Amino acid sequence: MNLASHITRAGRAMSERPAVAVGSTVLWNYAEVAERVARLAAAMRNTFNLNPGDRVGLVLKNCPEYLELKYACWHAGLIAVPINAKLHASEFQFILENSGTSLCFATPDLYDVVGSLSLPQTMAVVEVGSPEYRKLVSAEPMAQQYRAPDDPAWLFYTSGTTGRPKGATLSHRNLMAMIWCYFADIDQGAPWNAILHPAPISHGSGCYGLPHVSAGSCYVIPESGGFEPGEIFELIKAWPHCSMFAAPTMVKRLIDHPLDVDTNNLKAIIYGGGPMYLEDCQSAIARFGPKLGQLYGQGESPMCITGLSVAAHGDFDHPRYLERLASAGMAQSAVDVQVVDEDGNELPAGEIGEIVVRGDAVMLGYWDNPQATADALRDGWLHTGDVGSFDADGFLTLKDRSKDMIISGGTNIYPREIEEVLLRHPDVSEISVIGTPDREWGETVVAYVVCRGDGVGQDELNDFCLEHMARFKRPKTWRFVEELPKNNYGKVLKRELREREQALVNQT
Repeated sequence: MNLASHITRAGRAMSERPAVAVGSTVLWNYAEVAERVARLAAAMRNTFNLNPGDRVGLVLKNCPEYLELKYACWHAGLIAVPINAKLHASEFQFILENSGTSLCFATPDLYDVVGSLSLPQTMAVVEVGSPEYRKLVSAEPMAQQYRAPDDPAWLFYTSGTTGRPKGATLSHRNLMAMIWCYFADIDQGAPWNAILHPAPISHGSGCYGLPHVSAGSCYVIPESGGFEPGEIFELIKAWPHCSMFAAPTMVKRLIDHPLDVDTNNLKAIIYGGGPMYLEDCQSAIARFGPKLGQLYGQGESPMCITGLSVAAHGDFDHPRYLERLASAGMAQSAVDVQVVDEDGNELPAGEIGEIVVRGDAVMLGYWDNPQATADALRDGWLHTGDVGSFDADGFLTLKDRSKDMIISGGTNIYPREIEEVLLRHPDVSEISVIGTPDREWGETVVAYVVCRGDGVGQDELNDFCLEHMARFKRPKTWRFVEELPKNNYGKVLKRELREREQALVNQT
């Protein structure tokens, strides 16, 4: 069960189909990509002396080579480690070290950053598109390596509440289950001709690229490399039957874009990574038609917990249509999902508890982190840390996140990471970070700060954050207070801070 077989099959049966494009320009068809994959795989194994199970880091912004590099890793029996290009250099360092990466590929804009890290001398770094890279693509091709279903394929690094990312170990079986669920539960109607990639391929967009490869669909990289609403509308015009994965904030920006353009070519926008306001979902349907699909998942169960299909978004005559549109949908086909109490007992419909999931999509565990694995996987169930309730029809509504995670622009941000950095500043005595609702980004980061001595200014803390963490994690709002609210055990009451923040917002 090697995922690379999808590329091999497409290279034979759908050889002339476009496989990779930048903007409206096709670079390679599936026959060409299949050959490049086999050659890159051979070069990874032979030039760098890698063995099955070795890890290959992918520090890449969205680029055409992303597809061939992922599948070359699998073709060679290696484990891909895609890394969010927006992370701080210190986070690159940790992930590459923690995963034991033997070889790393980086796009030109990140090559020098990776090269400046204190990494083992045995770890090679290759710049994508360089003469060295082109030489690798000219190697003699190798046969596809056999992999067992539970062999690791992808280390999906998620932010951790302890301030360190954790590598969810995803097997070939896990990712195959995700592919099946995409077709069964999310985007059920053929044809699949193209998938646009304005969102990071290192995460959700790359995950949903896998079912599109199995269907012989074209990877389309925007010329900007990211998300620009005007460019996305132009790509929709250029690519019939196109789909894309988007965070709710991206969908909102498409809704708000003033251009009156033809979107008949648009097949589906699959949104996830955070809740979408019901009003925004209705506005998107009004603009694009019933072409939205929703997923709720985590890196630990990639894209697979519950889903609300494209068909369900268009079921306007259902008597509970609006309630369903505001939900996170039903359990996907490859998993069991329950809402449980503190003792792990399943709760009846309507009662709120923790969401747990089990099945073929759930990770093997966290890479080299047995304690975190034991904490997350208990009695066969993945404990998500998210809170919600099922209705009588089996539709899940998310209520809160018990881990205090913030989702801003579809990206997970954990307060503990930011707090640990800010507590290193000599003038910060105490810190508590929360999320507050935001119409554009879903949530934004707010920091409540207790200073020591003469205090510290907002500008200095902003600069300190930019020096030590990724820009998107930096607090957008700073509240300087004399003390933080705490319970009798000294634990900061974040719920009280959220209520205080909402009161301040209401006053403005």
